[in-house]
Amino acid sequence: MVPGVLLVTACGGSNEAQQPAARDAERSVRIIAQPVRLTHEASKVEAVGTARAERAATIFPETSGLVTSVNFVSGQYVKKGTVLAQLDNVQQRLAVAKAEIALKDAQQLLERYERIDVPGAVSTSQIDAAKTAVEAAKVDLDVSKELLDDRAVRAPFSGYVGFTDIDPGARVTQSTEITRIDDRDVLFVDFSLPEQLFGQIEAGSILHVDPFASVNAKVEAEVTVVGSRINVEERSFTVRAAIDNSDDVLRPGMSFRVSFDVAGDAYPEVPEASIVWGGDGPYLWAVEDGKAKRMPVTIITRKEGRVLVRADLQEGDLIIAEGVQKVRDGTPVMNIVESRKEISRGVPSGAVSAQGALE
Repeated sequence: MVPGVLLVTACGGSNEAQQPAARDAERSVRIIAQPVRLTHEASKVEAVGTARAERAATIFPETSGLVTSVNFVSGQYVKKGTVLAQLDNVQQRLAVAKAEIALKDAQQLLERYERIDVPGAVSTSQIDAAKTAVEAAKVDLDVSKELLDDRAVRAPFSGYVGFTDIDPGARVTQSTEITRIDDRDVLFVDFSLPEQLFGQIEAGSILHVDPFASVNAKVEAEVTVVGSRINVEERSFTVRAAIDNSDDVLRPGMSFRVSFDVAGDAYPEVPEASIVWGGDGPYLWAVEDGKAKRMPVTIITRKEGRVLVRADLQEGDLIIAEGVQKVRDGTPVMNIVESRKEISRGVPSGAVSAQGALE
């Protein structure tokens, strides 16, 4: 109960002039009103996505040959450049040694020509030819080293290697798959959304992604790319989100349930206590010109004591939050919240405050 408030009169005013206002105040029903605010309905969007490693590759040898060693086991983590398999390389090593000798001979010949100090003993063309021979020998050595290096099958980046069917003694070609490698510290989840949602999700948005394989896992992902085109056949676009998988719990190929909220249409938000149910459905009481006005509503959604409704209400309109059972259409009402504010500020000259409170 709110304590009664004494009748306040203006100094020098007429009691007779204030009596009609006092009678109006006494007839008014005390209520608590609240202003309406417009709130966007939060719609949950769900999709199914598939994970892929940030980097993935199928590894093939650069050349054909006999496998002499396999230097990994399935599931092993390897560093970039690690030799995964070695092919026989005897001929290539001999070719490198031969190229090194040829380069050394060419360099020695050029040095001898350059040391000769007798005019005309060595022509300029001979010196030029010797220089050319040195450069050619360097190229031959580089080619030989490259061919030797091609006999080693290396990891293109750091990651986890998969299964292999290759054993030492197997003969392979450039089309023989040695293994696969995944860098799965970060996983990408690709999923499709209907074109109606284009523009409602952007890079940097945070999503909830739950792997179907584990109902208890709660994972967040950050959108990295939003497709720039709409698939004309499916009327959809693709979104890619990144998951931090540094703990190596998730795997490429997993399916995920992707969910996020998007802002829907804006609706008036009112207290749940303001909704009254009648024979023709729900309604509430709006306050217009100090009187109650019945207004039918359609309930959109409920959340934590608040309700979004479809009704002829604008931002800031007053609706009755408490006292809905005491009014009828056209009943004069007094918002006791505003009355209390007036009392706390001091009642202006000639004003009359309400006495009593909600019962």
